[in-house]
Amino acid sequence: MIASSGPIASNVDMSLGAKLGGIMSQLKDEYLHEHSTPWIIGFSGGKDSTLLAQLVLEMLLSLPPRRRNRTVHVVANDTLVESPVIARHLDQVLERIRKAIMPLRLPVVVAKTVPEVDQTFWVNLIGRGYPSPSRVFRWCTDRMKIAPTTTYIKSQVAESGEAILLLGVRRTESTQRARSVERYDNGERLNPHNSLQNCFVFKPIVELTTDEVWQTLLQSSPPWGGTHRELVTMYRNAGGGECPLVTDKSEAPSCGTASSRFGCWTCTVVEKDKSAESFIEAGYGDLEPLLEFRDWLKAIREDGSKRSATRRNGTLNFVGEGRLIPGPFTLDARREILDRLLAIQEEVGIGLISTEEIGAIRKIWAEDTVLLLEQEHA
Repeated sequence: MIASSGPIASNVDMSLGAKLGGIMSQLKDEYLHEHSTPWIIGFSGGKDSTLLAQLVLEMLLSLPPRRRNRTVHVVANDTLVESPVIARHLDQVLERIRKAIMPLRLPVVVAKTVPEVDQTFWVNLIGRGYPSPSRVFRWCTDRMKIAPTTTYIKSQVAESGEAILLLGVRRTESTQRARSVERYDNGERLNPHNSLQNCFVFKPIVELTTDEVWQTLLQSSPPWGGTHRELVTMYRNAGGGECPLVTDKSEAPSCGTASSRFGCWTCTVVEKDKSAESFIEAGYGDLEPLLEFRDWLKAIREDGSKRSATRRNGTLNFVGEGRLIPGPFTLDARREILDRLLAIQEEVGIGLISTEEIGAIRKIWAEDTVLLLEQEHA
């Protein structure tokens, strides 16, 4: 069992230099504890998780190699429908970190989680006919973000007994984020995770402001090489922030908020994808067909002619005073969605759906066709 790590330092009224010094001191003190519990950095490729990863690697480099005894996992989550611009940036950074590990003699593992083929966005939407996600039916976050990352964390807990999850959350980022911070705040440096047993949450940069994050990034270079210029340009072009790594259902609203965040290009939870619009205005013309397709997915969700009356289990769903809530997309609608998606994939020259997903989709269609025939003859 991890021993109490002591109270987390309050950095609110300190200068940036003092804050960063305090953060590095806490990182080093926590890392040097006499146990083998691994660290897992939730890495989205955005400014906060990038700074967190940089500070952790810099801390490791400040130690003699013989004292770098605990493994640090840099774990990113790929929903497989990330904005192509973001996906490219994330892959580039992960590869740079991966290449820097051996020469720098760092005990770092770089990993990227993805949803199971049976639970991807397209298999659920086109295969099972789930309506495009909305605020009242946000089925995507759990399947595409929480489940894959949770599986990875649980595997480390199973191997080591415990794990420490480092998150780049900050109190001043948003009201929602402040509430999330409070949920993981018992006055100690490490807080038990709300839903993952034997997993502890560590928030090293919680008291930094957005300006301080950017100032630190702009005045430094990452240990894995290069600069942060690409990150700055990406934010400038997107006009917003990233959807962070999510490990708890209570954090799901971080996806699809009203603010301009970049994440899944298929996100229909937001009314308008302002981030994609900003990217297109900045010259990323290949995103325009994707944005139009996303808008169409959102629109057909409200088209009763493209939805079944019954749910997948064959029942009718009524709410309020007998108002019928339609079920999944019809088989014809699902075929139309796949045809359009494949046409766009060919047009933009970007892989949007895999052959494995298409195979899983067609298998579900075949099963649904048999079920419909049985219902008709019942």
